[in-house]
Amino acid sequence: TYPPGSTFKILTAAAALEHGVVTDVDARTDAVSPYPLPLSTNKIGSEAGDAVCNKASMKTAMQYSCNNVFLDAAAELGEDRMRETAEKFGFNEDVYAEEFGDMLATKSLYPPKLDKPGTALTGMGQGSLTSTPMQMAMVTAALANDGKLMQPYIVDELRGPDLSTLEKNEPMEMSQAVSPETAKKVQEMMEHTAKEGSAQRALIDGVTVGGKTGTAQRGVDVRDEVPYGWFVSYGKKDDGRSVAVAVFIDPTDMDISRSDISGGRLGAPIAKSVMQAVLGD
Repeated sequence: TYPPGSTFKILTAAAALEHGVVTDVDARTDAVSPYPLPLSTNKIGSEAGDAVCNKASMKTAMQYSCNNVFLDAAAELGEDRMRETAEKFGFNEDVYAEEFGDMLATKSLYPPKLDKPGTALTGMGQGSLTSTPMQMAMVTAALANDGKLMQPYIVDELRGPDLSTLEKNEPMEMSQAVSPETAKKVQEMMEHTAKEGSAQRALIDGVTVGGKTGTAQRGVDVRDEVPYGWFVSYGKKDDGRSVAVAVFIDPTDMDISRSDISGGRLGAPIAKSVMQAVLGD
């Protein structure tokens, strides 16, 4: 599992909306940039810069991946409500449980007993929070599906020698992770991010696309380590076909500079190709 970085901001946004910490995604917030981490002398900035991010609305913060707004939202929510929302999306779930069918994967972890700075850091997908790509695909799919978390599976159907169907998986709802109203507001922000923000490279003509980039720091000294790249997205067509994708890039063995690692630059084109293949575009 890996730190999900800024892709986790879609879950932080969902938690903030679901619990009423944020009600209007277009309204300016009180989150200053750089953001003073609770109980710490550290201040955390954003690549987009303070002029864009200072007291930005949640929609603008999603568009430009402003850390301060999501740090502040997680701090205000507190660890219990953040963990509760994460668990509704599948974090801390025993993935060998019957509800997961035959899908086997490492557990994604929203850790216990976080202090205030640790809780705030999870809001931007950092700290001791970890996730698998499958988990972030499930989060993205649930938000695109109006809050319904579906059971993942790999094999669609089994056929006999005569090509008759012997066994077929049917879509199965695991839970209503958040309300449809909350999910639709997150969709609005993700689609705005795809049209106007850091996820533009995933856009497909004739397809409604929502996306979120992520760059996750790693290592003891993040200045010495090339970060991970993430990208999550969904695509919807008018005929009802849809797809959700999570792309994870580990640059360990890649000949690439730190400045070239970004979910939008590397991950978005991959996600676009996958969505096009599934949707037939």
